[in-house]
Amino acid sequence: MIRASIHQPNYLPWLGYFYKLLRSDVFVALDDAQYTKGSYINRTKIKTPTGWQWLTVPVLTKGRLGQTIAEVQLNNRVPWSEHHLKAIRLNYARSQYFGEYLPALEDVLGRSCQKLADLNIGLIRYVSTLLGIETKIIIASDLDCPLEGTERLVEICRRVGADTYLSGSGGSKYQDEGTFAEAGIKLVYSDFVHPTYAQQWGGFMSGLSIIDFLFNCGRKGVTLFKSAFAEK
Repeated sequence: MIRASIHQPNYLPWLGYFYKLLRSDVFVALDDAQYTKGSYINRTKIKTPTGWQWLTVPVLTKGRLGQTIAEVQLNNRVPWSEHHLKAIRLNYARSQYFGEYLPALEDVLGRSCQKLADLNIGLIRYVSTLLGIETKIIIASDLDCPLEGTERLVEICRRVGADTYLSGSGGSKYQDEGTFAEAGIKLVYSDFVHPTYAQQWGGFMSGLSIIDFLFNCGRKGVTLFKSAFAEK
């Protein structure tokens, strides 16, 4: 069995995103999907003393309606990476594993990058390495698959040699399950349940950027992540 998952390349996504990576043999970064303004493609959440806060990567959108994620350019006239790192330091400096993971994050965010997809995929690869995830990551635009909807998901699975598709739990709202069945591809839905762990600033808050997990749980948390979810 070869299991594939497919998702837009989001910016420093949450733990559930990496759960799909861990449970897959092949992960396809859907960079040729249409960019959606105000989504997790260019923003993520961190925890602060007063609740969660967005970290948003500024991108160029004026006069570029309908552009794909791969086409989206960063607005580097704004020192956004400096602002993000400042917010991260302000809110996570006292977390137990902050010093262990900050230097590498500073290095990745400090690199010269022009495209949003390149930034996000680079960060996803970096975090996957930290989590010990060895799943092969393929870029959708390299597959040149012009179909749409469920037919496109099925064709991508075929092209990467997958006989099983791991979908997000919300996929049942828009996917045609019959199309997968007709193609002989098994459709399974993510059963991810967010674990709780010690955070700063009061009670537990789920759905935050993966950096919240890393800064608070460290290598021990990474080991627990793999052992708890790899064989589910």
